[in-house]
Amino acid sequence: MLHSRTRLLLAAALVALLSQFNLAAAASPTLRYVLSMPAPQTHYFEVETTLSGFNKAYTDLKMPVWAPGSYLVREFAKNVEGFQATSGSEKLRTEKVSKNTWRVYHSKGKDFKVNYRVYAFELSVRTSFIDAAHGYLNGSSVFMYPADGKQLGSTLEVRPAQGWTQVSTSLKPAGGTFTYTSSNYDELADSPIEIGNQKIYTFTANGTPHTVAMFGDPKVDEARLTRDMQRVCEEAQRVVDRNPLDRYVFIVHNIDRGTGGLEHLFSTTLSVSRNAYSSEAGWKGFLGLVAHEYFHLWNVKRIRPIALGPFDYDNENYTHMLWVSEGGTEYFSNLIVQRAGFLTPDEYLGDLSNGINRVENTPGNKQQSAAESSYDAWIKYYRPNENSANTGISYYDKGEVIGAVLDLMVINETKGQKRLDDVMRYLYDQYYKKLGRGFTDEEYQDAVAKVAGRRFDDFFRRYVYGTETLPYETALGYAGLKLSVATAAATDAALGASISPAGGKQTVSSVLRDGSAWQGGLSVGDEILAVDGVRVTDDPNKLLAGRAAGSQVKMLVNRDGQIKELNFPLLASSARRYRIERQANPTAEQQTVFNKWLPVR
Repeated sequence: MLHSRTRLLLAAALVALLSQFNLAAAASPTLRYVLSMPAPQTHYFEVETTLSGFNKAYTDLKMPVWAPGSYLVREFAKNVEGFQATSGSEKLRTEKVSKNTWRVYHSKGKDFKVNYRVYAFELSVRTSFIDAAHGYLNGSSVFMYPADGKQLGSTLEVRPAQGWTQVSTSLKPAGGTFTYTSSNYDELADSPIEIGNQKIYTFTANGTPHTVAMFGDPKVDEARLTRDMQRVCEEAQRVVDRNPLDRYVFIVHNIDRGTGGLEHLFSTTLSVSRNAYSSEAGWKGFLGLVAHEYFHLWNVKRIRPIALGPFDYDNENYTHMLWVSEGGTEYFSNLIVQRAGFLTPDEYLGDLSNGINRVENTPGNKQQSAAESSYDAWIKYYRPNENSANTGISYYDKGEVIGAVLDLMVINETKGQKRLDDVMRYLYDQYYKKLGRGFTDEEYQDAVAKVAGRRFDDFFRRYVYGTETLPYETALGYAGLKLSVATAAATDAALGASISPAGGKQTVSSVLRDGSAWQGGLSVGDEILAVDGVRVTDDPNKLLAGRAAGSQVKMLVNRDGQIKELNFPLLASSARRYRIERQANPTAEQQTVFNKWLPVR
């Protein structure tokens, strides 16, 4: 038994320890955001952030320079106005210390508030927008975070503009009207928000509730919309066969011209032409977009290159693997639409043929590898110019056809037992679930080898990190298919330049590498005035149609206000038309590969 005095000393020590614990707990930093929009017609969001428990003499707050999923530095800080900080009634000293960093000087541990406005008038899936009709935001372009506090959870209260009754987001409710919680800044930044009077549709896919928030009042069959989206989502879940969801939100902007989609951890934003639903082609295109962005919840958001998370919001995050993350997602999304029954196998083969045509008729395919295209997305893909087609290749297009070829090779190697679906499952289990990180370039190749039972190092060296033409014939042959190639007749000539009519002028907008115009000195920006003495009033390509290769052409052009005459021979067209066709009488082994690749459910 302890002596009474000893017990008293221990009790006092315990009280002191608990007191210190409570003080430490009370001093733990917390964040609360309030998003307001009192005058939406002016295109401004207003943000108030309350910061508690920050025990330094100053706190730096940062605005990201880019939005994950869109690989371009967009400098979101340029839209910030009226930054100020207060503690109670005291106005605090602030200063801007870098292009996207604001420093607030405050008393240690004392609560303070930061207020600022964000101009938001770019309606894209990557940015933020507000007007009299609705508001939409990506967190990385609106919410700042403490430089040393990306790991901090936060609450967010959304105060809609007068007359707006809906808030749609994948953030979890936190109690209170339109109040939400996030476990860290990455989650807040990765949960877009639609605010207004959008229409809400719901469906359940494999037991998970899905919400569709539709802005733009399109003419669409609600029953068909939810039924077909459900089929696509359930088919997408079969690929990896792991469901990490407890909810999912589609935000759909129906506008004059759709611009695509952007993926998030528990949601996506789709930008769709409002008349897309009125035709079968438009409907299938919409379902393809749904499949692409939905499949990203695995590929990129959870199965990801190691460079893509945790994010550095101040700088570019480089990876060679966007051909997998984006191009591979495009490959799987088209398969998902086919597997869900919206495309026949032959219709799918037609779409893949179009993908091969895009790749093989782009001169830059021989200049830039898929890996280089991925790495240079920050400086090339999102900053195209008139020469881009000559110098680079889309990692979407190239990644899709690489995926098809590699998938067929894995299926053949395993005699129809395994395919790229199994590679995705392995990556999910090994890196996302077990190791809690992304994979390296080498680890992706290791995963393919593990599933296939042999390595494909030579394939990756030549066709992913190199620019050799993919072995289409070999891979397609495994499935009893062949690739037909139609070339222009040797006598058919082509100018090799694109012409843009503007203001009644016929102006060169691009010149094809090694084509007639390239060799003859025609430049982007040249206004073509006459061809062989005939005044040009329409696209000069029409005047040259039917000319024989080798024939001379004389052009009069206006270049920077000076008239120049160009004389050069017309070269044969280099265009090729690729089409995947079925072979007659495929073998049993070929039919096994085909059935594994394009199953009909």
